[in-house]
Amino acid sequence: MSNTLIIIPTYNEKENIEAIIKAVFSQEKQFDILVVDDSSPDGTSEIVTNLQNNFSNLFLEVRKEKTGLGAAYIHGFKWALSKNYDYIIEMDADFSHNPKDLIHLYNACDIDGADFSIGSRYLNNKINVVNWDIKRLLLSYFASKYVKIITQIPIFDTTAGFVCYKSTVLKNLDLDKIKFVGYAFQIEMKFKAWKRKFKHKEVSVVFTDRKRGTSKMSGSIISEAVFGVIKMRLQGLPK
Repeated sequence: MSNTLIIIPTYNEKENIEAIIKAVFSQEKQFDILVVDDSSPDGTSEIVTNLQNNFSNLFLEVRKEKTGLGAAYIHGFKWALSKNYDYIIEMDADFSHNPKDLIHLYNACDIDGADFSIGSRYLNNKINVVNWDIKRLLLSYFASKYVKIITQIPIFDTTAGFVCYKSTVLKNLDLDKIKFVGYAFQIEMKFKAWKRKFKHKEVSVVFTDRKRGTSKMSGSIISEAVFGVIKMRLQGLPK
């Protein structure tokens, strides 16, 4: 058993899931993987089940309903804490997050002493995004700028979904009171950890848009982020 769990939430990721699992397991450091699948109708969970015959450190949780990215991660966080992992890393299934960067996120916490580390696309305002159209790129970049201005949080890539948390951070956040399920979930997690004085470190990564499968981005997710950030700022720190 590794001291680090990679949580990969999935919904209709049959084109990517086997490749991303094998890529993570090919890294020099040993990682365990938990796939949290929202009952994908395309057979994603069946692929994972078959791979479990070859990988003893591959785990699967299938949720009955698709209730959002945040809910899937909360499910995974609780599972990880019940198994006493020291580090928990969020990662997409579609290779937008490079498995080779996992060690950099891990080292930022294990060696450099951060409580949570962020794979940042916009560190020091340098943009490291490949294959996004200009509309989506500007939306993401200025969303992070907007969040930073509204909340005063000292993080460049506030909407990043490639994050490593020490278990102590997750234990100190009331996971049942995380309110947002979409784009704003990533913001809320960072905001609450920062407000509780946990140390963070941003690690520069290159984000590459998916080549296979369909993006889960939607207008409702973006709206949640825009209005949710204002609500967080007005409330200060939700209990």
